[in-house]
Amino acid sequence: MTARPVLSVFSLSGDKTSTTPLPAVFTAPIRSDVVQFVHSNMNKNKRQAYAVSMYAGKQVSASSWGTGRAVARIPRVGGGGTSRSGQGAFGNMCRGGRMFAPTKTWRKWHRKINTTQKQYAVASALAASAVPALVMARGHKVDDVPEIPLVLDSSLESTKKTSAAKDILASVGALADVEKAAESKQIRTGKGKMRNRRYRLRRGPLVVYKENDGVAQAFRNLPGVELCCVSRLNLLQLAPGGHMGRFCVWSQAAVEELDTIYGSEGKRIPTANMTNADLARIINSDEIQSVVNPAKRAEKPRLRKKNAITSIKALAKLDPYAAAARAAETRAQEARAGKKKETIKAKRAASKAHSAGKKAFYEAASQQGDVCANGFAL
Repeated sequence: MTARPVLSVFSLSGDKTSTTPLPAVFTAPIRSDVVQFVHSNMNKNKRQAYAVSMYAGKQVSASSWGTGRAVARIPRVGGGGTSRSGQGAFGNMCRGGRMFAPTKTWRKWHRKINTTQKQYAVASALAASAVPALVMARGHKVDDVPEIPLVLDSSLESTKKTSAAKDILASVGALADVEKAAESKQIRTGKGKMRNRRYRLRRGPLVVYKENDGVAQAFRNLPGVELCCVSRLNLLQLAPGGHMGRFCVWSQAAVEELDTIYGSEGKRIPTANMTNADLARIINSDEIQSVVNPAKRAEKPRLRKKNAITSIKALAKLDPYAAAARAAETRAQEARAGKKKETIKAKRAASKAHSAGKKAFYEAASQQGDVCANGFAL
């Protein structure tokens, strides 16, 4: 969205001659979503109806054999003597049958679009054509163009020769975009090449004029160049493919006419919902901060609720006596744990002494000799 107060006007030789006020429509908000929506609907309004023949796939006599013959109930060709007899017919699953849901010419081809939306889209596309970044992003070669939007003297409208038109574009650095379009020409893929649209090429500059004194005849044969009267601005030309940023070459009379078409006496110029989209700057400004409530302190952190079964402090709040009993039990367990080592040590010493006594008894008993040495007599 440009905001310069004036635009430079260049002569047909490329020299700056004067300035003209910037039309207010160039400050309209740039809404790519509105442009794409309106473009996709407008583009449907030039379609030609098509449909298959109502007799296609049905030009044969066929009837079902009914049930009881272990075959599908699809209609079958009657007669005999050829391979065609007995074959399925009519169905979309049959060879030579009709298509599923045959297309009709009374399909809803066209779309109605709100007038306000169309005007919004055209104004937005005009504003985008005045932003060099968007023009270059769309693929136009405008490196040598002195200014965007490019405004030429009104004598542009009286150009009658294509050679003169080519020299004019070369003098203002716009011929590179025409050459880009010419080099992109190629044969279309698909059947369109057989239907009077054999070639396709990129879009070049859009020449906008107020009065056609020969300018249309001069520029129309240059590849990629399109012409449009300022009173009949077309979104399909301002944003081809729904992409904003078309490189426009204006005549001075056409630019001055924009203030008549758009403004208080003409079409309404859309305004942006927010003139400044920097929310942080708006909120932190002195004007806003002086009237808003002061910042609230952070809430006091809430302690996590503790389980009285596992926490003795939580139990003390609920039942002090139970907490005291649990504490006494805990102390008793700790006291028992302290005596446990001594008890285990005494038990181990007693066990060791008992083991030594058993060993001594066994050795003493073994020294008495064999019990059966003197036989079994007692």
